[in-house]
Amino acid sequence: MTEEAESVEVIEALRTRGAEAVAEFFARHRQRLAMTVHLRMDRRIKPRVDEDDILQESCINAISRLHHYLNDPSMSFFVWLRLIVGQTLCDVHRRHLGSKKRDAGREVSIRGGRQAAASSLSIVGMFVGQLTSPSQAAIKAELTGLLEEALEQMNPIDREVLSLRHLEELTNSEVAEVLNIEPKAASIRYIRAIGRLKGVLKRFPGFFDET
Repeated sequence: MTEEAESVEVIEALRTRGAEAVAEFFARHRQRLAMTVHLRMDRRIKPRVDEDDILQESCINAISRLHHYLNDPSMSFFVWLRLIVGQTLCDVHRRHLGSKKRDAGREVSIRGGRQAAASSLSIVGMFVGQLTSPSQAAIKAELTGLLEEALEQMNPIDREVLSLRHLEELTNSEVAEVLNIEPKAASIRYIRAIGRLKGVLKRFPGFFDET
């Protein structure tokens, strides 16, 4: 089935079955949406906020706003659903941290609004988190520092593309939709970003063997 045909089928299901169809679609993509929350939740609230609660609130918000999407289905439903998850997470941050205590730099502009940015530390953690043995401790510490430095030097959009493609497992076309850029531009940015990280990883010849 082509993307266009699938989109027509999804919209028809949403129009005819409403909340039930939203819940089914949400459940189908729950793992990817959970990664969005995991990567972008501020570490200061992680001890007191359950990620599953944010997903549940996001699903409720999506159901209540479904009519807005159906009035203008200009983006794929998954991208719209992910946008709702991002907005819900921003609301949770504000409730727990207060808007004045939030670092504005931790939110990024996306199509249709703003969302919490994936921190460099979160991205690095996904790469080196599997290094757990005492013999790997020194490698992990050095690699963490080098990767974080490389990420901080990237253009913020390149860093977002890397997070969306490599960690949240969005397709290139979905990344282009999220960031409102051309698919070719999204692909070029991803290749550039992953190339910089691979340059760092090459300095650790045994890294992949150890993991």
